[in-house]
Amino acid sequence: MLKLLSALLGSLLLAACVDTTGLSAESSRGPRGNPNGAVLVTEYGDLQCPACQSAHEGVNKPLLEKYGNQVRFEFMHFPLQSIHRYALEAAQASECAADQGKFWEFVDTAYERQKELSSPALRQWAALIGLDGTLFDRCVKSKIKKETVLEDYEKGVALGVTGTPTYFVNGIKVKAGFDTLSKAIDDATKGMMQKL
Repeated sequence: MLKLLSALLGSLLLAACVDTTGLSAESSRGPRGNPNGAVLVTEYGDLQCPACQSAHEGVNKPLLEKYGNQVRFEFMHFPLQSIHRYALEAAQASECAADQGKFWEFVDTAYERQKELSSPALRQWAALIGLDGTLFDRCVKSKIKKETVLEDYEKGVALGVTGTPTYFVNGIKVKAGFDTLSKAIDDATKGMMQKL
């Protein structure tokens, strides 16, 4: 127990010693699709979750191909820390990548290489997508993005999210799947058209 407390204290002190000059705690990630899209699709996901990886390829990409001009697709972090050791760190790393304008490139890489996920892999992926490694490393080590990630998580809990991936279309929870999301988007679009 004493060793655990000592290690935790050491890790907190190390994070406190990292220079945060030029870093921001705020998220700078943007949406995919149409930033002004009338239909908002929100995914609560975990970068270490195998089901999220599968949905990223089999649901998100086809949805964006079909509805990219109509929807604003947003990603919210929901790291399942109790079962995914690197989920929180990967979420923070994606936010550090967002600060360099490469949030989605990082997310794509994380899902493509999910089986390799580890702390060193996060740095390798940053280099792979062309991030400034020194800035990225300082950002990750500082844990400056932790509160941003945990705010997403808390919003998800308040909305009834219990697992990942969980989707919402215009604030209404929708079962994960291309067909169910496609129908919800079509229904939302029809509803808007009828109001005009």
